[in-house]
Amino acid sequence: YNTEVGQEAPVEQVIWEKAMEYCRKLTERERLAGRVPEGYAYTLPTEAQWAYACRAGTTGAYAGELDAMGGYNMNSGITASPVGHKRANAWGLYDMHGNVWEWCLDWWGDYPVGNVTDPDGPNSGTLRVRRGGGWFNTVNDVRSANRSKLSPDEPRSDLGFRVALAPSSR
Repeated sequence: YNTEVGQEAPVEQVIWEKAMEYCRKLTERERLAGRVPEGYAYTLPTEAQWAYACRAGTTGAYAGELDAMGGYNMNSGITASPVGHKRANAWGLYDMHGNVWEWCLDWWGDYPVGNVTDPDGPNSGTLRVRRGGGWFNTVNDVRSANRSKLSPDEPRSDLGFRVALAPSSR
């Protein structure tokens, strides 16, 4: 928790299972309120979903001008920024480049061979995917295509999560 940023701080220092627990509880609460379509649930995005959302229809290393969109080691003041402090990408998503890494649903593994659309990650593993880069990372680490792995039970001050609404059959 960053006391300078306060309530606008990104969620950080959360392990993968606690992020998933949050998604399960959010789904339950929103279903009771009638705000989740039948057959859908809140979850962490898959790695493919995360990358697609980050790029927002672009093909470059960043979904726009990096200094305006992302918090990384050269412009962050070496701390997390308030959520939404930087410019959103073309689809209105904030903080996709930098600020804090974000857990993905997938286990870490090699990419599939050949062209695929919305691939699923491995069915098991020991490490989970994280994407986006953090406030102390370099410009290379906050690229749309950069990926990293981490033990799912390791909380870090530069690691949080983003919620996605997806078909619950996934």
